[in-house]
Amino acid sequence: KGQNRGERGRGRGGWQGGRQSVSEEMPKYITVSTFAQARAAEMNAMLKAVAQKSSNSLVFQTLPRHMRRRAMSHNIKRLPRRLQEIARKEKKEQSKTKCRKARRRHINLVAEFNRRQRKNIWLETHIWHAKRFHMVKKWGYCLGNSPTEKSYRACYRAMTKHCLLQDLSYYCCLELTGKENALLKQLARICSIDTGLTFEEACCLSGRFEGYLNLYRADRYPEDMLGPVTFIWKPRDGSENRQLWIWMHPALKQDILRELKAIFQCSEPEEIYVPEPVTISIQEEKQIDVVLSLGKKRKKEDKEGEKAVPVKKIIGDGTRDPFQSYSWISQATGIVISDRTMEILRYRLIGPLSHSVLTETLKAASLQTEMDSETELNNWWVENCKDSEKVSLHQRQSAIFELLEGISSPSEMPPGTILGLTVGDPRVNLPKKKTKAVPDFEKYQDNDKVRQLYLEGVPVDCAHSFIWDQDICKNVTENKISEQDLNHMRAQLLVPGSHLDLGPSESKIPILLVQQPGKMAGEDLPGWGSGWDIYLPKGWGMAFWIPFIYRGVRVGGLQEALKHSEYQRTPHIPNDFPDCQAGVQFAKELEMSLLEKFKRRPPAKRANYVKLGTLSPFVCPWGQLAKNWEERMKASGEFVHPSSPHPEHCATKGHSFCDPKAEVVKEASPATDEGEETMEITSSEGVRKTENVTGIQEFGERDETMTSDFVVLRSEKLLMQVSAWCYPTAGKDRRVRLVSRLGQKEMTEDVFLPILMSYPRALVWVSLSLLKKGNPELHAMICIPTEDDLLHLSKDRLFCGPQEPKHRDIFKYKVQKLKEEKKKKKDNTKALESDPPSVPDKGTTEEHEELILGLWSDALPDVTSHCSRTLLGYVTRGDFSLAVGCGEALGFVSLSGLLYMLHNQPADKKGLVLLRTPASLQYRFARLKIEV
Repeated sequence: KGQNRGERGRGRGGWQGGRQSVSEEMPKYITVSTFAQARAAEMNAMLKAVAQKSSNSLVFQTLPRHMRRRAMSHNIKRLPRRLQEIARKEKKEQSKTKCRKARRRHINLVAEFNRRQRKNIWLETHIWHAKRFHMVKKWGYCLGNSPTEKSYRACYRAMTKHCLLQDLSYYCCLELTGKENALLKQLARICSIDTGLTFEEACCLSGRFEGYLNLYRADRYPEDMLGPVTFIWKPRDGSENRQLWIWMHPALKQDILRELKAIFQCSEPEEIYVPEPVTISIQEEKQIDVVLSLGKKRKKEDKEGEKAVPVKKIIGDGTRDPFQSYSWISQATGIVISDRTMEILRYRLIGPLSHSVLTETLKAASLQTEMDSETELNNWWVENCKDSEKVSLHQRQSAIFELLEGISSPSEMPPGTILGLTVGDPRVNLPKKKTKAVPDFEKYQDNDKVRQLYLEGVPVDCAHSFIWDQDICKNVTENKISEQDLNHMRAQLLVPGSHLDLGPSESKIPILLVQQPGKMAGEDLPGWGSGWDIYLPKGWGMAFWIPFIYRGVRVGGLQEALKHSEYQRTPHIPNDFPDCQAGVQFAKELEMSLLEKFKRRPPAKRANYVKLGTLSPFVCPWGQLAKNWEERMKASGEFVHPSSPHPEHCATKGHSFCDPKAEVVKEASPATDEGEETMEITSSEGVRKTENVTGIQEFGERDETMTSDFVVLRSEKLLMQVSAWCYPTAGKDRRVRLVSRLGQKEMTEDVFLPILMSYPRALVWVSLSLLKKGNPELHAMICIPTEDDLLHLSKDRLFCGPQEPKHRDIFKYKVQKLKEEKKKKKDNTKALESDPPSVPDKGTTEEHEELILGLWSDALPDVTSHCSRTLLGYVTRGDFSLAVGCGEALGFVSLSGLLYMLHNQPADKKGLVLLRTPASLQYRFARLKIEV
C-alpha cells in the first residue's frame, strides 16, 4: 500500500518526495540564541497584531447587540467594568470637533489662519480671493488662479476699456544699499548693454523712471541667464549711499539672490535691521494653546477677563524665522542686501481708465503741524510738515497727481514714470455703493501743464517717496486704525452715511506710483495693456483693495496675467524663459502634469502621437532643435565653420548657404558624427568657448543639459536686423527701400554668416498670426513651407495648408508584447514562483516598462527632418486672440533655421510658416514676426 502511494506521489510531489526533500533541507545543528531571538521577534509581532484593533469601531460597539445601551457613548459607567478602562483611553484619544459657531469666533479664526500661514505665504487679500477665485499653491504662496465666475471676456474688456486689478505682492523685492560706484561696478557684470537697458541708464539712475532688464550670471552673457527683473533707484538725497530695489518673480529669487551675494561678497551681519513679521508674545501663545486645545471649554485664563490680549494677525511673510537674518553685508565695500519681500505690497491697475480709478480712490494727505500726545500716530508726518521744502514738494506731487485726471490713457505718459506721494486713509472716501470710475471730460482740455507732463514727465524731485524709509513704513503699519474703530466712528455720525472726517488722527500713507507702458514693440495696438503699479507699506492691503473694488474695477488672477502678456506678445515668467533654471523647472512640471493627464485616459480615447509624427507632445526639446539645425548646416556645407583655418576657402569651394540644392533631409544624425568632435565658437563678446557635437542624446541627458545646449538671442541690434528681413515685399527694389528705411542692411552672406558663427545654437522669440482659420495650441510645431506649398497658396487663396502623411507606429509591437508578458505573468504567478528560470529577463522588463502606447519611447531622432515639413521651432503659448480676431501664437524658432528659410523664400512670401498642433495632421499658414 505504501509502495503504491509512493509511486503515485512521484509525479505529484507525494509524501516520499516531500520526506526526502525535508531531510535534505534539515540543518544538522542550530544556534540556540539566534533561533530564540528570531522566534521572539515573531511572537512579539503576533501579540502586537492581536492587540491592535482591526476596525475603527469603539469599545461599546464591540458588545453584543442585547448588551448595548444608548448612554454608553457618553457615559462610561454604563459599560461593563472590564471595558471601562479601555473606553477612558479611547475618549482621551478622541478629538472633539467644535461647533461652527465656536470655530468662527474671531480669536479662533485668527489663530487658525496664523497656523495655516506657516507653510505657504498668504497675501493680505487672501481671504477675499479665496471666496471668489480658484486658489493654487505656487512658489511658496497661495495665489488666486482664475475667478470662479465666467469672466474671460469681461476681463479682456476691462483691460481694453476700463480697468483690471491684480495683486502682485507675491513678487520679491531685494534692496541694495551702498555707494553708487561700488554698486554699478559689480552690477555691470550681470547684465549687458547689448540687450538694452542697464543699471547705469541715466534716466533710471536719477530715480525718475523704472528700468527693465535681463540678468545673467557674472561675466557669462549670453549664457546662464538668471531671469528678467525691474529696478527702481531711490532719487539722490545728498548722502553718498544709494538705495536700489530689484523686483523679480518668486521663481527667480533664489538664483538671483545667490548671484548678488556672490558678486558683492556678502555674509550674515551681526547687527542690522531685519524686517520681521509680527511676533507673538508668551501670553498670546498660552491663549492660542487654550483656543486650540480641543475637547475643552473656552476659558478665560487671564485675570482681566475681557481685557485679555487678543491673538495678533500675521502681517507680511508668516513663514519667516524670527531668529534668522534676512540682510547680508559686505565687509569689503559695506554694501547691504536686504530681502524686503512682503514688506512692500504691490498692486497693478491695467486699462485706459486706471488713472481715473487712482484719482477717485486716493486723495493727497492734508498737512498736519500738531502732534497727538497720546499716540505716535503721524509723528513722522508732523516733523516733515515743519520743513518748508518738503511741504513744497508734497504740494507739487499733489498737483501732478491731480493732472492725471486730464490724460486719456496711461500710455500717453513716458514709459516707466515714477511719482511719489503721501495719501490719506482711502477707507474714508468709500462711496455709498459700488460705482464705475469714469474720466472727468471737463479736464480734457488743452492744458499746458498736461502737455508738459506728456513731454517731460514727472520731475526728479517729485519721484521721492517716504516709502523708502523702513522706520516710517513700520510706524505706518503699526499705527493703522482698525476696521472696528473706524466703523465705531461711522456709527457715531449725526447724519448716517455722511463723510467721516478723522482730522489729525487720519493715517498718512506713503506710496509710489509707477507707470506701466503696455505694448511698445510692433506696429499694431500701441500702448495696449498700459496702467499703473502702486507700491504701499504692508498692513494696508485690504484698506486699499476694497476702495479700488468700489470703483468698479475687475480683479484678475494668474491666468489673466498670462493673457495680458500674451496679447502684448511679451514673454511671460517663467513659461517663456527656457534658458533659465526657473523655465527648465516649469517645463519639467508641465511635462509631468500633461503626461499624467495623458495616462489617465484609456488608450482608445487618446491620440497616438507616434502616428501623428509628434515626437515630443508634452515638452519642447530646445537643445535638440538647436543642435540638429547646427548639424544640418554642417552636413550640407552651408555652415561656415568658425574654427576653419580658411573660412573664405570653405565658403567658395563648398556649397554656399544660398544654394537651395544643398538641403539634405535626414531621418537620423549623419554617419560622420559617430565620434565626438570639438568645435570652437567665437561669441559676440570675443570669448572663445568649446562645444561638443555628439550624436543623438538620451532624453534624461538632454534634460540635465537643457540650459547649456542653447542660448536665446536677446541682442536688440541683431533682433532688429532679423526682424527687418521678415517683412514681405512685392518687388526687389521695394525690399531694398524697406530695409534701408528701417535702418538695416540687406540680407547677404556677408551680413548673416557672422551672426550664425556667433550664435550657432540660438533661439529667437517670435509671434505668429494665422492667415485663415485655426487655433494654435501649446507645443504646436512651427515648420518651413515647401515651394509647392507657397505656389499652391498663391494660386488658391482659400488653401488652408497641406496635410502631414500618417506615420507608422514602430513601438506598437513592443507595447503589445509587454502587455502579453504582464498578462502571462499575472495568470501564472504560482508557476513563475516555483520555476525561477521562466521569469523574464530583468533588463528586458526594465526596457519595456517605460513604453506607453502613442508616445515616442526611444531617444529622439533628428527633430527637424522627422516629418515631411522641416521643423523650425515650437509654440509655447497659443489661442484665439480677442485683440486681433484670429488665432495667434508665441514661441521660439532656431536662428539658423530662420535665416535659412528667409534666404530661400521669395520677397513677397517672406516670413510665411506652417503651424501644426500636436494632435493633428493639418498644417496651417501663419505669418511670422519678430517684434523689438
